[in-house]
Amino acid sequence: MWRYLLARLAWALPIVATIVVISFLIIRIVPGDPLQALVGDFPAPPDYIAQVRHQFGLDAAIPVQLWRYAAAVAHGNLGFSFANRQPVLELVLARARLTLLLMVPALTIASMLGVVMAVSAAMRAGSALDAGITALSLFGYSVPIFWLGQLMVMLFAVRLGWLPAAGMISLRTSPSGWAALASVLWHMVLPALSITIYYVAVVARIARASVLAVLSEDFILTALAKGLSHREVVWRHVLPNAIIPVVTVIGYHFAYSLTGAILVETVFAWPGLGNLFIVSITNRDYPVLQGILLVSAFMVVLVNLATDLLYAFLDPRIRRGYAPRHA
Repeated sequence: MWRYLLARLAWALPIVATIVVISFLIIRIVPGDPLQALVGDFPAPPDYIAQVRHQFGLDAAIPVQLWRYAAAVAHGNLGFSFANRQPVLELVLARARLTLLLMVPALTIASMLGVVMAVSAAMRAGSALDAGITALSLFGYSVPIFWLGQLMVMLFAVRLGWLPAAGMISLRTSPSGWAALASVLWHMVLPALSITIYYVAVVARIARASVLAVLSEDFILTALAKGLSHREVVWRHVLPNAIIPVVTVIGYHFAYSLTGAILVETVFAWPGLGNLFIVSITNRDYPVLQGILLVSAFMVVLVNLATDLLYAFLDPRIRRGYAPRHA
């Protein structure tokens, strides 16, 4: 198991290093000058502009800036935000917690609900229940997540007035303690529901196909012929063999959900990484953009590593493939 973990880490480290270099270069290629956010739109003396450019290291050549940034990252320093006037790591981690607060519960609920729907549909393939679940998953997968969010705001917030339309906490009452927690959870309902609907559809489609493939195997017929109930067959034989593709799609879509966070957080004004990313693009805040990309890449690598370890736990053949060979 340790050999398998070390092998996956050996692949992860160069991937993160490559992302650091590529994100740095891409951000520098994008048109715009961060000095506009630093000095404002009004004309400034050339000496002051040169001083600010030198202060933030923007007067050096691109290779020099890249070397300085890589050295700083190696020491855990992601730089200093131009617009927010605070360390990037502190800012990005604070916003990442808010994004994870929204994404993790939504993805967890979507994964469990999607598997339950898929098993129910696959065990009754061709029935009205199967057709209904398939149609719902197709609808959820096809609707753009930002458009779905806007529809839900119009229905539940504007027309019915049941839920808040945007934000993370009520600004009118300024709650504290348990009231603040309740306000945050209440504001999470619409954005989390938008995310859940989309990812339930994704997980259900993949899980249904995987379960159907396992149900057609000979060992399932053998298990049924032995007198096992359908519930025992599903839990002991079908799910253990069908779960690996589902784990793959869940791990893959965690990375994709960080991109979806930009759209969802923009629609619902949720103050997470997506909202910070949009604001930083407007301000040409290079250190924050690089920090978001780096932290997001690190989170994706961690999730992929956890997915690989889960593979090894679910499938003993993977562990045996990395076991030491004795002469």
